[in-house]
Amino acid sequence: MVSPEMLRRYPFFAHLDGPRLRALAMLTDEYACKKGEKLFEVGQPADEMYVLVQGGIDLYYVVTDRQDPSNRKEYFVGEVDPGELFGLSALIEPYLHTSMTVVNQDSLVLKIDAARLRALCEEDLPFAYTLMRHAAHTLMDRLQESRIQLAAARA
Repeated sequence: MVSPEMLRRYPFFAHLDGPRLRALAMLTDEYACKKGEKLFEVGQPADEMYVLVQGGIDLYYVVTDRQDPSNRKEYFVGEVDPGELFGLSALIEPYLHTSMTVVNQDSLVLKIDAARLRALCEEDLPFAYTLMRHAAHTLMDRLQESRIQLAAARA
């Protein structure tokens, strides 16, 4: 568990009232990760959603040959900066990661238990709506970053 005040520092959660912030804090733990660590891979169950506290995380889209799964290519599509959410597949069915993350420097993240977060959303629809609205905004930003990377690669 982390302090509710720690969560309040992040714009994504700053709008939450005290009881909702405390409920979210109960689902959240700090995690220190080392440079080069992969927090998740494409296709893995999205068991946590994350907030980057300090450090840096690179996002990659991975393409695998269906006939030869050992033939795979990783494409850099963006970077997570401190204060940003990632692992948003934890909120969207089928709850499988659609990207791969690589820690680009020693970092500190907040890990939010996805199953418990989804259960909290089922109990509190206004909270769920606000959370999903912010998640959609973040995903649209990531999509735009991916488009820019794709355009640059084709130029």
